[in-house]
Formats: sequence, structure tokens, C-alpha cells
Amino acid sequence: MEISYKSRKLEKQLTEPKEMVKSFGQKAIKIKQRLKNLKDADNLGIMRTIPAARCHELTGDHKGELAVDVSGNYRMIFEPLHDPIPKKDDSGLNWEEVTKIQINEIEDYH
Repeated sequence: MEISYKSRKLEKQLTEPKEMVKSFGQKAIKIKQRLKNLKDADNLGIMRTIPAARCHELTGDHKGELAVDVSGNYRMIFEPLHDPIPKKDDSGLNWEEVTKIQINEIEDYH
């Protein structure tokens, strides 16, 4: 999958190993794993087959975004980067057609 980042700062934190450890501490190991899972997936539908990632759509303030588990309550939050966003006939997200995402943040939104 193609990955972009919401900001240059976030891109640096997620692509440079020293910055990742500095910014996220022990969570850096899981963040690195989730990034690898996302990059290796041909489409977002494949992320559903990785139980530990627990990829899911968000609601409320994060409607239109998705998340994967990082650790504890921490999630990597991202959104499809398609125009228009691939939809099914029932207007739900067509996970199999999402091949580009933008990572927006890593946070504990609980």
C-alpha cells in the first residue's frame, strides 16, 4: 500500500528510526510493525486478516478515519487517500479498493 503522512514532522517520526524511538519510546517496535503491515498489504482489506492489528473504522470526531492497534490504548490513525473514496453499493468503505492512505496521528483517543 502507498503511505503518506499528514505532516513532515510525523513523516520524520515514522521513517527515521532514531526519531521514532525518541518520539514513541517502547511503542516504536509496534509502530514499526504496523507500518510494515500496511506497506506490505496490497489493499486495506488485507489488514482485516491480521488479528493483532485490529484494523477498524472510527466514529464520532474521527469519522472517515481508520485505526490499527499499536499498544494498550494507542492507535495509529489514518484515512484513505483516494478521490473519491472507494465505496460499496451500501455506501460503506470498500476496503479492497483502498490502496493509498495518509497517516494522521498516533494517539490514545479513549
